Amino acid sequence: MNDPVGAWRRLAEGDARVLLDGFHALKHALRVGAEVPVAVTVDRAATLALADELAPDVRPALEGLLAEVPQTVYASLVPRPHPTAVAALAVRPSRAGHLERLTRSPRTAPVVLLDHPRNLGNAGAVIRLAAGFGATGVVTTGTLDPWHPTVVRGGAGLHFATAVERLDVAELPPGPLFALDPEGEDIRGAKLPDDAVLAFGSERSGLSAQVRARADHLVALPMRPQVSSYNLATSVAMTLYHWSLGGAPDTR
Repeated sequence: MNDPVGAWRRLAEGDARVLLDGFHALKHALRVGAEVPVAVTVDRAATLALADELAPDVRPALEGLLAEVPQTVYASLVPRPHPTAVAALAVRPSRAGHLERLTRSPRTAPVVLLDHPRNLGNAGAVIRLAAGFGATGVVTTGTLDPWHPTVVRGGAGLHFATAVERLDVAELPPGPLFALDPEGEDIRGAKLPDDAVLAFGSERSGLSAQVRARADHLVALPMRPQVSSYNLATSVAMTLYHWSLGGAPDTR
């Protein structure tokens, strides 16, 4: 690309552009087929060597995409420089496509619902987990933007591996809603179906009244009485792991 900085600045003006912050975010996005029009680094040779070591499968794509720019230019393009000094802009997937994926029936994996999340880093960690488990998608309610640059950074580029959208409660995907709540039945006795919606309340106030009213089942993670709560990403990981095992054993 003859003018990567000019291309970057033109692309950055659009609402449908997503900042991929760091080598690993770019690597993951390329692996799952994200459209990446421009990528920059302060040391092209070092970045390609890192690809040879950690991600040889995306090395050809990086070789054709990466443009080297001075450190000062790189720092002017990103809000917070990444230790790998790599950044890219990707095209955000269409909302219509994500909604079609979230509502498609039958689903082969659950949808994770974050009900009014507050912490951007936690939301990113959940998206990374959901992608790793092959969840159909991650949806949020409330004001947090799940495509905020800090969330994308926490997700390490894996937003592109699952359907990530912000929805109203009335727009939630179909399927039985299992809400995580301390008053629920022990999750170890519950079977989580593939078409479930798994709802997790906010880090501070728990489930909203709207999601609680919509819930078909309340389930609780095992926890000692002296422990007040788990981190949001930990709760999601435990629940998705339980789903991946097939739920409760068949005792018939």
